Amino acid sequence: MSQTTPAPENTLVMELTHGTVTIELLPDLAPLHVERIRGLAEQGFYDNTPFHRVIEGFMAQGGDPTGTGTGGSSLADLPAEFSPPGKARFVRGTCGMARTNNPNSANSQFFIMFAPASSLDGQYTIWGRVVSGMEAVDKIKRGQGGSGMVREPDRIVSLKPGTAAAAPAAAPETPPAGVDSTPGADA
Repeated sequence: MSQTTPAPENTLVMELTHGTVTIELLPDLAPLHVERIRGLAEQGFYDNTPFHRVIEGFMAQGGDPTGTGTGGSSLADLPAEFSPPGKARFVRGTCGMARTNNPNSANSQFFIMFAPASSLDGQYTIWGRVVSGMEAVDKIKRGQGGSGMVREPDRIVSLKPGTAAAAPAAAPETPPAGVDSTPGADA
């Protein structure tokens, strides 16, 4: 991914207890999902929601106000906007939309990748990418066992539309070689 400054209208700023994360929205890949994430962020929907499922070497999942992995917004689920092979990949810092086994069930839950997972390519919607602050994402408390469910999870302090000047963009870190995983039913 290139080192560019995202347009202000395509920037989200996520405040975590461990620092600030700047996310570039990718409306060219997933216009409906970007509109949903931006709209919920503007309403404060994500503020104080937990990262309820966090798997070491894979991803951190949040966006469920219940913290159970079964909650979402009151809005209708979204149809899949999967990227064709080769157009976008799940690498370190990629932001994807969580769903059930039904490809058209994404609502408000999302995940941020700690490492590449090619098994997700073309299977989950990519709506953004971390352009700065990945070190704060890396500090999110990990879950226990295979499910990755977190007891006393870290929370999103706030997730708001921002300006690119709020946190300068930086190239995502190089992902570790050979790391791959497959999601559970919730990712």
